[in-house]
Amino acid sequence: MSFRLGVDVGGTFTDLLLINDDTGATYTAKVPSTPSDSSQGVLNGIEKICRTSGIDAREIRSVMHGTTVATNAILTQKGARVGLVTTQGYRQVLHIARSFVPGGLGGWVIFNKQPLLASLEHTVEAIERVSAKGEVVTELDEADIRGKLEQLRDAGIEALTVSLINAYASGVNEEKIAVIAAEVMPDIPVSLSSRVVPEMQEYERTETTVVNSFVRPEVSNYLDHLEHEIKARLADDVQLSILRSDGGLATCDSASYTPVNLLLSGPAGGVAGAIWFCSRGGFDKVLTFDVGGTSTDVALIENNSARLRRETRVGDVAVRAPSVDVRTVGAGGGSIAFVPELTRALRVGPDSAGAEPGPAAYNKGGEQPTVTDANVVLGYLPANQKLGGDMEIRRDLAEAAVQKVADGMGVSLKEAAEGIVRIANEHMFGALRLISVEQGYDPREFALCGFGGAGPLHANALGILMDAWPVIVPPSPGVLCAYGDATTRVKDEASRSLVKGFSKLDQAQVVEILESLTQQVNRSLEGQDIPRQDQTITWQADVRYQGQALLLTQDVEPDELKSKGLGVLQTAFDAEHQQLFSFSLDEEHELVNLRAIARAPRPNITEKEWTAEAEQLSDAVTGESPIYFDGQDHTATLYDREKLWPGHVIPGPAIVTEMDSTTVVFPGYQAEVDKVGNLLIEPVGHKGRE
Repeated sequence: MSFRLGVDVGGTFTDLLLINDDTGATYTAKVPSTPSDSSQGVLNGIEKICRTSGIDAREIRSVMHGTTVATNAILTQKGARVGLVTTQGYRQVLHIARSFVPGGLGGWVIFNKQPLLASLEHTVEAIERVSAKGEVVTELDEADIRGKLEQLRDAGIEALTVSLINAYASGVNEEKIAVIAAEVMPDIPVSLSSRVVPEMQEYERTETTVVNSFVRPEVSNYLDHLEHEIKARLADDVQLSILRSDGGLATCDSASYTPVNLLLSGPAGGVAGAIWFCSRGGFDKVLTFDVGGTSTDVALIENNSARLRRETRVGDVAVRAPSVDVRTVGAGGGSIAFVPELTRALRVGPDSAGAEPGPAAYNKGGEQPTVTDANVVLGYLPANQKLGGDMEIRRDLAEAAVQKVADGMGVSLKEAAEGIVRIANEHMFGALRLISVEQGYDPREFALCGFGGAGPLHANALGILMDAWPVIVPPSPGVLCAYGDATTRVKDEASRSLVKGFSKLDQAQVVEILESLTQQVNRSLEGQDIPRQDQTITWQADVRYQGQALLLTQDVEPDELKSKGLGVLQTAFDAEHQQLFSFSLDEEHELVNLRAIARAPRPNITEKEWTAEAEQLSDAVTGESPIYFDGQDHTATLYDREKLWPGHVIPGPAIVTEMDSTTVVFPGYQAEVDKVGNLLIEPVGHKGRE
């Protein structure tokens, strides 16, 4: 018998989910995150889940982990001291950038640019030149660059980036510098732009590779330490894989070399978990929202695939790396509510109580009112519920905290609590509109999937705001990110720039380049023990109208491109442009980048088996609890989700409790359990979608 373990590190909790590959049985655990050293929280969680499940740790064969180490290094500006090598004349490439200033028209007045991740004093120029066709115009002056690398070494750099002009067309001179760097500074990690992101546009390519160097020592040390500890506690042959920002898995070695692909590792896990359960329930168009302690992440799933973007942004840093198109808003269970003295208008977030001290109801020293405290006051989070199975909820402390808001506004305690929750819901609603309505999608054509520790508390309310039904609450929603980590598959990609108008393109040349890229990713996955015949290949092309800066990425199957020709890319581009911007043009189309993506098979996990006879719904009832909804008091029935069965229909008002989360069903609504265990919340009498 073998098990796989998914681990997701959040701002407040570290979530774990253990799956029996043979029976589909699952075990969950939550432990407090350890911000000072997140690996300690992971190891604490492994010890807890093995103890509570009674599973021998040596039976765990694979560990899949979503990590925020790279993200935190960027946000806190605590990364490596990076040295940068550019082509002579391009030393200020990071300073020139794209002249973009965030904010409105007057944004430049107050904008303070963050310090560059590779300072000018640690940037040197190499005497060399490669043409846009990949031909060496000026040979590399090896003696000159050796002396400059020695200067960088003596200056105390901790990582080196090499990004030369036109290196996307040929990385020959970058490879030569890497050989010299290995001799001059053997203990310093070197990142080459021609390996990290071999695509045109020197600023984006340089910025991406510098970010890779900036987080690389931190991520490498973290993964090395975690892998060593896991092998010591589990088994020598256990395999640790890391979730990439685009929802695929990478080996530790791959993740350590290109950690820039891990910047949105955490949110990608939740989307992968939502796809796993929603697709099995028959829903292929879904809007997801993951409500944690600090923020809410939203995404759009279409045809059982998440929308991806080719740019990943963390804080002020934007890199050319694929990621799930996740939008984040600062509204979570720990978001702090306050009433400014000047306006007396209630505000919620973006500041958060975090993991320490946390909401007042957690009894860990927090005193400021949060969204979680408001949910406790309203009765949505019953005081007898224990978070993570062992953290007691204190209603008296929550009421004392929310009373500060009530006093500041001159309203009752429950009115203040409902106001806090409604404002948090509006923040989440705005984020959901951003990835649906503002991208040309009608949310009424989608189901809505809520997860995360606090997602199911807000799920019914967001269904009302979005008019998107049913609202799906998957099994173990509080640890769904860990479920996504455990059920996703290994993925890798290779790319190359080819800037040419479609009228001048030769289909045979395009196919030849894509076949070459395919060989690259085939070998990469074979090196991870995934046979070539088990791999799934997808081709991509970045297309634009000639003279346009915007790129739209089009997926195409290899056989389709070979049989139908390049016109299939033009048609797909025009259709997406029409959807996003309500128009398309008869202008020349231009191909910019080509990409091959290889994926391993989906994990073979046995579906959970339900016994032949369902238990009675009454057997799941654990009591009653008062709730406050829409200005009125109600009595909600409490249900234990472990005792709910497919076919059960739970009428509102109701509260469904489980170890990792709590689901609220309002009066006038009901929740039905589907064949895979999802809770489907809909208005009573709702006929469903056509």
